[in-house]
Amino acid sequence: MQRAAFAAVAISALLVGLKATAYVITDSVAMMAALADSALDLFASSINLLAINQSLTPADREHRFGHGKAEPLAGLAQGAFIAGSATFLVVESIGRIISPHAVGHGAIGIVVMAFSVVAVLGLVLYQRVAVARSGSLAIQADRLHYLGDLLTNIGVIVGITLATRFGILIADPIVGLGVAVVLTASAWHVVRQSYDQLMDHELPEGERDRIKAIVLGHRDVRNLHDLRTRAAGISKFVQLHIELDPAISLTRAHEVSDAVEAEILAAYPDAEVIIHQDPAGVEKPPPLARS
Repeated sequence: MQRAAFAAVAISALLVGLKATAYVITDSVAMMAALADSALDLFASSINLLAINQSLTPADREHRFGHGKAEPLAGLAQGAFIAGSATFLVVESIGRIISPHAVGHGAIGIVVMAFSVVAVLGLVLYQRVAVARSGSLAIQADRLHYLGDLLTNIGVIVGITLATRFGILIADPIVGLGVAVVLTASAWHVVRQSYDQLMDHELPEGERDRIKAIVLGHRDVRNLHDLRTRAAGISKFVQLHIELDPAISLTRAHEVSDAVEAEILAAYPDAEVIIHQDPAGVEKPPPLARS
C-alpha cells in the first residue's frame, strides 16, 4: 500500500514538471488544466502518503480503535482542493471561449501528454492491484483521480490538435471545461466516500449479507440480531449478537462465538469483531430503572 502511494507521488511530481514546461511553451488552457490536475494530484497523493502512514500506526492508549480515520480525513481535503481547481478551470476556460487565444508549439504539448497517458495508465494498473490487496480508501481515491487523468490527458491531446492543426481555437478552452466536469465528479465521489466513513456509515448491504451468511452457517447458531458494521480506512468493525441453545454450557457458547469470529476474520482479515451470546427464544430483559 505504501509503495503505491510513493509511486503516485513520484509520477505526479514528474508530470507536474513536464506539464509546467509544456504550458509555458504552448500557452494552452487545456495544458494549464492538465497541469492544475497533476499539481492537485501531487498534493493529494502526498496527503495520501501521510494519511496511509498514520492509518497504519497501531492503536495506542489515546486511540484505542487505531488511526484508520486519517484516510477519510485526507479524502475530504482532497475533495475540497479538487473542487477549487475545477472552479478555477471553469473561470479560465470561459474567459478563453469569450476571447480565443492561439496555441503555440502544439507538437511539444502532444508529446508531453502522450507520455502522461502512458505513465498514468501504468500507475492506475499498479494501484488497482494495491486496492485489491489492501482495500485502502486513500489508494482507491487516488486511483479514481488518475482514471480521470487518463480522460483528461486524451482530451488535452484532442484539444491541442484541433487548435494547432485545424485552427479550431475554441476546442482548447472547451477541453478545459470538460476537465473541470471530470474533476467535479471525482471530488463528489471522494467526499461522499470519506463522509460515510467519518459518520460510521454501515458497510454495503452485500457485505452485511455476507457476514450474516457466515454467522448463520455455523450449525450451533440459531439466529442473529443487532448486526452493526462500519469502516475506518482499511479496517472494518463488526458487532453482533448470536442466539444459541439456552441449555448449552457457558464454555460451549464461548467456543461457538470464537469459531464464528474466526470465520468472519477469514473473510475480513482487517476486521475487529465483537460477538455477544444470547439464549435463543429468551426475550431481552427489561431496561434497568434509573434511580
